[in-house]
Amino acid sequence: MRVQARGPWGISFRSPRATYVMMIRSGRCWWLRGADKAPVLLTAGACFLVQADAEFIIADEPGRSTVDCESLLAAGHDPSVRHGGNGPLTEIVSARLTLDTEVTEPLLRVLPPVLRFDLDDSADDALRSTFRLLELERTFPGFGSGFIMSRLVEALFVYALRTCASSSAMTSPGWLAALSDPGLAPALRELHTDIAHPWTVDELARRAGMSRAAFAAAFKQKTGDSPINYLTCWRMHRAKRLLRDTRLSLRQIALTIGYDTDAAFSRAFRRVEGVAPGAWRRRWRTTTGERAG
Repeated sequence: MRVQARGPWGISFRSPRATYVMMIRSGRCWWLRGADKAPVLLTAGACFLVQADAEFIIADEPGRSTVDCESLLAAGHDPSVRHGGNGPLTEIVSARLTLDTEVTEPLLRVLPPVLRFDLDDSADDALRSTFRLLELERTFPGFGSGFIMSRLVEALFVYALRTCASSSAMTSPGWLAALSDPGLAPALRELHTDIAHPWTVDELARRAGMSRAAFAAAFKQKTGDSPINYLTCWRMHRAKRLLRDTRLSLRQIALTIGYDTDAAFSRAFRRVEGVAPGAWRRRWRTTTGERAG
């Protein structure tokens, strides 16, 4: 969606389900961050990731009344929506997607509700180009447009994450920040690729080309966790997906994620999640109304 806003105007974003990726394409506006924070002036190239249920408001000037973005979306069949009065023009392009919160929980946990990052004229061509392709497909739809647009929105989201991870926007510790560290990234990628491997700190340090002590310290600083606890958390995340989306037995899941027995897996799962894996599966099926097979 492209919004052509002319002063006076104000738009609020707060969807209980949708995550927004947006960019100020041209013009200027203000990011209104609440009564306890000063407004921030935005110019062309300012981008945002806005998580579901996070409040985000922009306007041509502080103090404007706002309209909800969802109502603009509902009212506009044209790919370009006009909003406001006859004042200076600001163009905003945005895309929204609904994330599976169970699957994306490790990602959403390390992101702030509203994450700002800025594009310059020479960098981030992939993200700009994906926005342009989305606008083109939205303006001139054809065979398979729905499929193409959904994949482009997913690509846009990943490009935005990549830009954030490699910029100063990511200041909080977590695996996304660690992936931008040239020393830790090789070991972290291998750990993510094969979580069933019996990883040790010594082996991960060798993959990173670092001493054990240096690796453990750098890992803790970047992720906020020890390598082994980090591995356990990722194994439990994968286990929850398998419990939810498959009919695999507890023993099969245990072997898939790196435990020799279902008893060892159950102990680790209970320690992290506070409930046994079988009970977690039954609770999820009860909540969703799915009948156990």
